[in-house]
Amino acid sequence: MKKLAIFGGALLMLAACDSAPEGYTINGSIRGEVANGTAVYLKALGENSQPVDIDTATVENGKFVFTGKADVPEMHYLFFDKLGGNSALIIENGEIEWSGQKDSLNVAKIEGTEQNAIFSDYLDKFKGISGRAQSIQEDMQKANASRDEATLTALRDEMMELQEEYKNFDLNYIKEHRNALISTLLIERAMGSRALPSSDIQNMYDSLTPDMKNTKAAKRILEQLKVVREREENAKSTDIGATAPEFSAPTPEGKETSLSEVKGKLTLIDFWAAWCKPCRAENPNIVKVYEKYHDKGFNVLGVSLDRKAEDWKKAIADDGLVWNHVSNLAYFNDAIAKLYNVDAIPAAFLLDENGVIIAKGLRGKALEDKVAEVLN
Repeated sequence: MKKLAIFGGALLMLAACDSAPEGYTINGSIRGEVANGTAVYLKALGENSQPVDIDTATVENGKFVFTGKADVPEMHYLFFDKLGGNSALIIENGEIEWSGQKDSLNVAKIEGTEQNAIFSDYLDKFKGISGRAQSIQEDMQKANASRDEATLTALRDEMMELQEEYKNFDLNYIKEHRNALISTLLIERAMGSRALPSSDIQNMYDSLTPDMKNTKAAKRILEQLKVVREREENAKSTDIGATAPEFSAPTPEGKETSLSEVKGKLTLIDFWAAWCKPCRAENPNIVKVYEKYHDKGFNVLGVSLDRKAEDWKKAIADDGLVWNHVSNLAYFNDAIAKLYNVDAIPAAFLLDENGVIIAKGLRGKALEDKVAEVLN
């Protein structure tokens, strides 16, 4: 009898496992005068964060339905034909209940699945902070109008406390919700904004549950972490005091030239491009310094981030840049730019006779002063 009970319990456990939903259903309900046949678009973000169509449904008597299968939870958006705005929701297997009003799609109610419940909780708490901030601002305006300094001081203190709470809100939410897609997306956003060091991003990623690490957002975080670490390592190799990394690339004549071949007593590696207006504005200054100090050992190696050879060559001629030049014509994908951690131009590195970086980012009078200091 005992064995039978155990066997029966095992069957119940198997049945529970088998009951996990194999797909998702979005049961939508929209209020307001929305005509039958109105198209509803389910979209996800593709490359460059542009919405990509996933599925289409139509409204009938204020209702619409989407069905499908989600391998992992992922943020999606509902768009309605001829209606402004959209509604964010998380697609995951299960019954998702969506209900909204046509004039305020961004505050729709989403229920039925775990990730959407957490997402809604996050939005509610975030809106709570925003609402409190708005209320304090309104009270401050009233206190200011009535010249109530005591109240105004108290409200300013309250606002400062709220700003501190706002600053830490996302970080605390991530810590408290390790199995939430919204936490993964918040980590990705922090990664993109460079608001936190990569070590903090790595720690937050490590805290996520295995299910969340399997999401597309988490995989994007890992890819971005790899890029950032490479950038950080490259930055170390191009710090002041470091020996400038060696490189070679094609000249305008199609030959190959390396840094070591053109290095002088003092060498400026100048990252620029024909399309870069600040670069072109700085060129006359570099020409002046080059003409004044080249005979004393000052060399320049221009590294162009142009895409087209004709643009590059024309700019060299137009600006009278008589020094050495190289380019892979690869824009910011240029291997030399990545080696030197250059993600904006103009960018410049000044090397001594041993190839050691002694200054970075010098422009205008600062460049001439440094060259004069070394060579005079």
